[in-house]
Amino acid sequence: QVQLVESGGGKVQAGGSLRLSCAASGSTFNNYVLGWFRQAPRKEREFVAAISWTRGSYYGDSVNGRFTISRDNAKNTVYLQMNSLKPEDTAAYYCAASWGDYVIPSPTSFSSWGQGTQVLVSS
Repeated sequence: QVQLVESGGGKVQAGGSLRLSCAASGSTFNNYVLGWFRQAPRKEREFVAAISWTRGSYYGDSVNGRFTISRDNAKNTVYLQMNSLKPEDTAAYYCAASWGDYVIPSPTSFSSWGQGTQVLVSS
């Protein structure tokens, strides 16, 4: 099973940018779909983005056009570039991995999770 460690969270003003990173270890990186989810207080975990080795990237409606997910298989790392941030993007962001090549944008489809990194967007 793959182990995941996120980094890059922090506080930013509305309209700003942040880049999150997620380093993976313990298994063959190319065999996994890598994704990002987020969870705000008192809300359910929400799909943000995911990327497959061969089938491209997918985004949640609320971030499409503002966030970009990418992966560097040589570094076993997945990134989430977040631009035009809004206060409603404030949440804990989690990196997740799902074995295989199909993206199913649901938390239950991902078996490995990082510890999360906090993003705070001030207005």
